[in-house]
Amino acid sequence: MLEARRLGKRFSGGREILRDVSLRLGQGESLAVLGPSGCGKTTLLYMLCGLSRPDVGEVLLDGKPVRKGTGDAAIILQDFGLLPWKSVLDNVALGLKIAGIGRAERNERARAGLVEVGLTGRERDWPACLSGGEQQRVAIARAFVMSPRALLLDEPFSSLDAITREKLQATLLAMWRRRGVPYVLVTHSVEEAVYLGGRILLLAGDPAGVADSFDNPGFGSEGYRNSEEYYGLVRQVRAAMEELF
Repeated sequence: MLEARRLGKRFSGGREILRDVSLRLGQGESLAVLGPSGCGKTTLLYMLCGLSRPDVGEVLLDGKPVRKGTGDAAIILQDFGLLPWKSVLDNVALGLKIAGIGRAERNERARAGLVEVGLTGRERDWPACLSGGEQQRVAIARAFVMSPRALLLDEPFSSLDAITREKLQATLLAMWRRRGVPYVLVTHSVEEAVYLGGRILLLAGDPAGVADSFDNPGFGSEGYRNSEEYYGLVRQVRAAMEELF
């Protein structure tokens, strides 16, 4: 279980950005976080994976404090984060190499990850040869081959066209079904939050805190994106955002 307890954070200049933010994410669960630009959504993700330390509160994973560099919580960024001088295979295997996994095993796991995201045969390509959607598939594979206990996603599809974005949302959901890795998704898209979040959290205020939350009982069901239940929750979340923001 990933748990944040009453987190607070100030920027170096002293401005308080987040106050009293708590959340719990169990095995196989997913959470989507919405909020206005600059409210601290990315800062929250960095605290959840140990890249930034809260000034107040604590982050626990299975009851133990999250520490930087453990690999227990993997993060997928908006800009893909690929190394242009490394092949697709080496980019997927990078975290495994840092973790000390031998070449044969890490390449085997990386190839399996590429198969899972639909990039079979692209192992020797360079990132520059890939489309934006393909680069994000590489980033997703790199995160999942580490077998993380939690996955954090910072607007991972926001720079992609609408069709590619929906395809990658479906890819993420399919991998979540197979692996059950809990994830936290930060997004500006209400539609994406409702499609990919088993629960939806709204951050608002200055400093920002948890202003509202929504259960999403239809999450993950077949054909959910085209259901009235889906569109009804989209309308409900959007109405709440209009009041809060």
